[in-house]
Amino acid sequence: MFTGIIQTLGRVAGRKRNGGRTVLEIICPGWEGQLAPGSSLAVDGVCLTVTRSAADRFLMDLGAETLCRTTMGNLRSGNQVNLERPLRMGDPIGGHLVQGHVDGIVPVAGRRVVEGGLRLFLAIPPPFLPYIIDKGSIAVNGVSLTVAAISGDRAEVFLIPFTLDATNLGSLRPGQKVNLELDPMGKYIARFLARTGRIPEKEFPGSDALNGQVQTVPGLISFPGRGHS
Repeated sequence: MFTGIIQTLGRVAGRKRNGGRTVLEIICPGWEGQLAPGSSLAVDGVCLTVTRSAADRFLMDLGAETLCRTTMGNLRSGNQVNLERPLRMGDPIGGHLVQGHVDGIVPVAGRRVVEGGLRLFLAIPPPFLPYIIDKGSIAVNGVSLTVAAISGDRAEVFLIPFTLDATNLGSLRPGQKVNLELDPMGKYIARFLARTGRIPEKEFPGSDALNGQVQTVPGLISFPGRGHS
């Protein structure tokens, strides 16, 4: 479990196939000896397991599901990534509870520099919309953000200068893909109410998509019966 408060920026040192595995290598100066094999680490919001560490470098395996559902398959050497270690008992929850289980990849629809920061607009696939509420929480590349506004299929978030400096969100441009994790509390509540008949399941069309049936291909995210977005 994480809290969506990025602790540092790492850099991709490489991503390669090793036998039947895809291995991601991250370099993070200043974190020497802090992550032993078996440790969890959120990389751009994706919970991964450290399989090997040496000095300031960490290796992690990427499974087929991770490559399909997240941006991990698009990372290249030199890319900056947001890093967060797991929440410990007694730690403050500065953002919101984030599982590191990405729901899907969504594109940046636009950005606008304004006084005091940056407005970022995300194109939200229809099955995800019922789970996003005004002033609610979402995690974008692992960063806990408050939804500033919703208009149609667009969700807007506001990035303050500190967030722009401490994360990789400030470098995003329209068309780039980001990892989106919806608020897990909302997903559990909606799933329970729909499956127990307290609300019509059709009101939450994302329930099946959010239960592992989202299918992604490069550049697209598709949902059963809903085409591409």
